[in-house]
Amino acid sequence: MPTLIKNGTLITASETFQADILVEGQQIKEIGKDLTHPGAALVDATGKFITPGGIDPHTHFDLPMGNNAFSSDDHYTGHKAAAFGGTTTVMDFVVQEPDGFQRSVDVWMEKAQKAAVDYSFHMNLTHMDDTIAADIPHLREMGITTLKVFTAYNGRLRLDDSGIFRALRIARENGMLVMAHCENGDVIETLIPEALAAGHTSPEWHALTRPGWGAVEASLRMCAMSQQADTPVYIVHMNMGGEADMLKYARERGVKAMGETCPPYLFFTVDDMRRPDGAKWVCSPPMRSKEDNARLWTALKEGTLQTIGTDHCPFFFDGTKPIIYEGQPVAIPGKELGRDNFTKIPNGLPGVEDRLPVLWTTAVRSGRISANQFVALTSTNPAKIFGLYPRKGALIPGADADIVIWDPEKKVKHGVARSHQRTDYNLYEGWELTGYPEKVFLRGKLIVDGEQWLGKSGDGQFLKRSQGEIL
Repeated sequence: MPTLIKNGTLITASETFQADILVEGQQIKEIGKDLTHPGAALVDATGKFITPGGIDPHTHFDLPMGNNAFSSDDHYTGHKAAAFGGTTTVMDFVVQEPDGFQRSVDVWMEKAQKAAVDYSFHMNLTHMDDTIAADIPHLREMGITTLKVFTAYNGRLRLDDSGIFRALRIARENGMLVMAHCENGDVIETLIPEALAAGHTSPEWHALTRPGWGAVEASLRMCAMSQQADTPVYIVHMNMGGEADMLKYARERGVKAMGETCPPYLFFTVDDMRRPDGAKWVCSPPMRSKEDNARLWTALKEGTLQTIGTDHCPFFFDGTKPIIYEGQPVAIPGKELGRDNFTKIPNGLPGVEDRLPVLWTTAVRSGRISANQFVALTSTNPAKIFGLYPRKGALIPGADADIVIWDPEKKVKHGVARSHQRTDYNLYEGWELTGYPEKVFLRGKLIVDGEQWLGKSGDGQFLKRSQGEIL
C-alpha cells in the first residue's frame, strides 16, 4: 500500500521546506504540497521534521577481538539499535582472511543474513603481496569499492608505507577509495611495554601509550601519499585537533583528502578514562583533550570534516553479568578482561543508536551546526563519498524511501535503560535530549514506530556500491 506523509518539514543537506511525501513500493514517488492519493495510508507529520535515513559509514558488528571477546552487537541487534536512532544504512568492515577476498566477504555475508537495515562493506587490507594486489580489483565485482589500511597495530593489521602506497595506486586505477586508520604504530609498540614494566596498568594508559602527535603525523603522511599517488584518501575516526589542522592544510593545497570524526571525540577526554569505570571509554584511537574536542567542532562547522560516523564496536563493561535482550539473558566477555591490564581491554564503544539523537541536541539545537549540515554529515555526504547517492541519503523522487520523522520537542533522558544496543552501559547516561526519531521507514516499510519495533531479521539488503564522489 502506498504511504502519504503529510505536512512535514523536510530537512535535506541543502534546504528546509514544507512538503508532503508520497511513497510507492520501496521508493519516494513524489514530493510536493497538497499531494493526494486515494489508496494511500496517511501519516500526519504536522509539526514534525523529516530527514533521510542516517548512514553510518563506520561500524563493527560481531567482530572477534581475542580472548573469546566479540563486539556484542551482531548484524541484527546492532541494526535494530541503528534504526531506533534514525540510521537505516550501515557500513561494516570485512576482516581479510588468508585464503582470499571472496572467502573473506563470504564470511561477512553469512553473518549479515540477519541484517535488519540496509548495509554495505569495506575491506580491511592488512596483508599485501602480488597475489593480493591482483585480486583487489575483483572486489568491485562484489560491490565493494573501499579498502581500509592501518598505520598501527604492528604485526597484525599494519601495512608498511610501500604497501599503503601500492594500495592507493591500485585504488586509483580501479575507481576505489582507500580509508586510513592513522596512528604511529612504532611509537605505540615502544611505549606499551615501557608502561607495563613501570606498573602502569589502568585504562588511561591506553591513551598515554598512543600519543596524539602520532595520529597528527600519520594523517599528514597519508595525505602526502594520497597526493603522490594522485588518488583520494578518507581518514577515519579523527580524534585530534591537529589532525583537523593537517587535513585542512592538505585540502587547501589540492590534496583529495576527506575526514571523519565520531561523537565521543567531540565530548569526552582522557579524564573519562581516569574514572573508576574508565574502561568504558577505551577505544582506538583514544579520547584526547577539551581543546581537541573544540577544534573538531570547528572543523565540522567550517567543512574541513565531511562525515560523522560512530566506529560502533560495543563490549560489555562486565561480561560476567547477563543483561536481558529481547526477553533472553545475554552475557558476552568484555572489558572486564582488562581489569588488571589496559592492553587486554577490548577496544571499542557503543554508539550506532546514540549518534543522531545526541547530535541533534548537542549540535543542531545548540547552534554548533545547522540542521542541513547535520543531514549532510550523517547521511548525504556518506552516501556521496561511498557511491550510494542518490539512492540513499536523499529526499527526492526515485530515492529509496528511507525516511525519519522526528518529534523536535520530545524530551528523552538518554541511557542504557532505553537503548537497544546490546551492551550493559551507555556513554551518554542521563543526558537530557530534546528531539528524537518518532517513526523510521526502511525502503517504505515502517520499522520503528515510537517504542515499537516493527522490523525483523532479514529486512536489510546488501548494497553494491559504485565509485563515490570526492567532497
